[in-house]
Amino acid sequence: MPDLPDLPDLPDSTAPSAPTPGTPAREQGREHGRGDRGRERLRTAVVKPSRRQVVVAVLLAVLGFAFVVQVRDTKANDTYAGLRESELIQVLDGLTGTAERARREVDRLETRRDELQDENRARSAALDEAAQRVRTLNIIAGLVPVSGPGLRVTITESTSRVAVGSLLDMVQELRTAGAEAMEFNDEIRLGADSSFENAVGGIELDDQLLEPPYVLDVIGDQHILRTALTFSTGPVETFGEDGATVDIEELDSVEITSVREATRPEYAELGSGQ
Repeated sequence: MPDLPDLPDLPDSTAPSAPTPGTPAREQGREHGRGDRGRERLRTAVVKPSRRQVVVAVLLAVLGFAFVVQVRDTKANDTYAGLRESELIQVLDGLTGTAERARREVDRLETRRDELQDENRARSAALDEAAQRVRTLNIIAGLVPVSGPGLRVTITESTSRVAVGSLLDMVQELRTAGAEAMEFNDEIRLGADSSFENAVGGIELDDQLLEPPYVLDVIGDQHILRTALTFSTGPVETFGEDGATVDIEELDSVEITSVREATRPEYAELGSGQ
């Protein structure tokens, strides 16, 4: 290997620099002093910064943070900027498919909502009908107090006792004429299974004694009920033959407060399919 030439020695950076030729030594000393003072001020600013320097540093930090956030937002907004046309079409197709599935789900839910509303309306109508039937049956069976327009029929014995058959015929004629509720002497409610029997001092109705005069309150169409009592050979004429007088009063409101006890059928049962 050939011998390398000797390199000149580099000056030591720590050693004081030699005076520049042509520069007075005093000026070079002043420049060296200013350099030392500059480094000292820099060191002091780093170790013990002033309030103004702290404010400037904070402002620079805030500006730097805002710049970083702006750059990130710009990158986020440019997410699709670098995509090719085919890739953008795929993204658009995916969004369209998602929107279509959402629309179908909305349609399905709306259809189900309408079905539930229809079911609720049908159920509500069925419940209303059932409740109405219960009220009607309770009235017919005499299980609840009722009121309404009707007649008050007062039968007073004069020359002889009123026959049981005459009272029963009157009740049947009123039922045929559409009587909805009947009550004797403000205490005994008539029902489908009511029975009359002769008794000492009056007439026995459903095991309870009725004493004359017999007052019958009946609810229904006033004109039809009156016609059912006063037609030729009807109840009024029959009572006259028995020696009794009949007074008929039309009332806008007849109050029937007595009720019957509900009896449980002993033999009858619901038919199949009920």
